[in-house]
Amino acid sequence: MTKPDLDTDEGRAAYRKELRQVARPLRAGGLALVVGAAVLILLTRQGTPGLGEWAINLSYVMLGLGWASVIAAIWTRTQHHKRRMRELDGAAS
Repeated sequence: MTKPDLDTDEGRAAYRKELRQVARPLRAGGLALVVGAAVLILLTRQGTPGLGEWAINLSYVMLGLGWASVIAAIWTRTQHHKRRMRELDGAAS
């Protein structure tokens, strides 16, 4: 992997695009779980037939897994960024 070119606007834009792609499925899946859990909670609270205590419990599990996925994606992206910046520092010295 070549070092990011942060000296030009085009290089910075390309690096931002690269960072947005890191752990994207994990981040999107986590956000989908969080939104799905919120919808399930709202439907259960409105008294939708067939949704009982199990739906509330499932929604809390979904919330936990969703936020854990989002946090894992953020951590993965941060690690990727740190690794890329070390490449940049190593090339400069």
